[in-house]
Amino acid sequence: MTTGVQVLIVGAGLAGLNCARRLAEDGVTSLILEASDGIGGRVRTDHLDGFLLDRGFQVFLTAYPEARRALDYEGLSLKPFYSGALVRAGGRLTKFADPFRHPLDGFLTLFSSVGTVADKLRVGKLRLKVNEGAVEELFRRPETTTLEALRAAGFSDALINGFFRPFFGGVFLETELRTSSRMLDFTFRMFSSGDAALPAEGMNAIARQLAASLPPDSVRLNSPVAAIETNTAGAGVRLNSGERLTADALVIATEQDVAARLLGQATVSQFRGVACMYFAAEKSPVTEPILVLNGEGAAAGPVNNLCVPSLVAPSYAPPGAALISASILADHAPEADDAKLELAVRAQLADWFGDTTVRRWRHLRTYRIARALPEQRHVALADGRAGVRVRPGIYICGDHLDTASINGALRAGRLAAEAAIEDLTRGQTVATAAAAAAG
Repeated sequence: MTTGVQVLIVGAGLAGLNCARRLAEDGVTSLILEASDGIGGRVRTDHLDGFLLDRGFQVFLTAYPEARRALDYEGLSLKPFYSGALVRAGGRLTKFADPFRHPLDGFLTLFSSVGTVADKLRVGKLRLKVNEGAVEELFRRPETTTLEALRAAGFSDALINGFFRPFFGGVFLETELRTSSRMLDFTFRMFSSGDAALPAEGMNAIARQLAASLPPDSVRLNSPVAAIETNTAGAGVRLNSGERLTADALVIATEQDVAARLLGQATVSQFRGVACMYFAAEKSPVTEPILVLNGEGAAAGPVNNLCVPSLVAPSYAPPGAALISASILADHAPEADDAKLELAVRAQLADWFGDTTVRRWRHLRTYRIARALPEQRHVALADGRAGVRVRPGIYICGDHLDTASINGALRAGRLAAEAAIEDLTRGQTVATAAAAAAG
């Protein structure tokens, strides 16, 4: 059946939602078909016993250029983290502060046990380097691995192992630091030029804000697409239910492997996984809205990083309670054994905060996210509108075409929308000219 809309979008993640938002800005109608029961893709939030549980620990970086274009920050009521981290090393927690945001703490950081004084000065040099020029220029620089880039910058093994591995391990979801050096530069720039924050109502608030900008009934949930069907009437899809829908154009805003299947292409998609374990406590084990990093390595336990989201955004927990989030990279999370994983996590955190304290925490939920991030060994920005065109009337978007990030998803969605707008406008112009000539 003809939908009465100009563009069908497969997938209600951030890429698909931002694509629809951008189409609506130009008066182009769209319908999003989402296979699951909710919007947001990997950015979902659950409500449990008064707690907000993001599906996997995530932060929103306010310096994201695409997010600044698409989102209303005030409407998200963003709550910032402290700019720095507490690093567990040598049997104690040591603060590693951003000296540009917290000068006094930054001065004390110079003499901390995490790395040398020369290392801390090199952090300042790296900050200056990644903030030079336009963001796009970062992705034209020579590409190595993150580890190679850090060593080339002169950082000691002590700082790489004690800070960079757990910090960027939490960002890239791998501690080998094999991720592209371009992602090191990009993420370091984003962290240094803006805040890491949480929306007051959870990370899914980002998706809900995008959806709220769309006309009513723009999203159909529980509508998995089985196949793409194109004909002279335009681009169409067949749903698993057997229903057929057509429109003038089609945008595929799914994970890379799903997009490849729908397009009949072969692909070997690699993803990085993570487990996130949430606990309820009467009191937070730390006193600041700060990230806590495992600077002692996997031998000390499975937890890579920990935070207390309710210290950042109090709405994440009911009054009188604290929400604790522990992230475990997939390599350190025994498969399908949540009970064993919880014991290992509690044992490690008891060493950090005391056995009596941790024993009182109530386990809320464990999320195992096998497809938390696409592999990022080689990274380049989506190649403008040309990079999202598959064939006439069919477009693709998603963070796998760009940076594996909220910014990358939003940017790819916008580019797909603008390519569709351009082509639809050109088609209307040609049709008008042909009608005039015939008349």
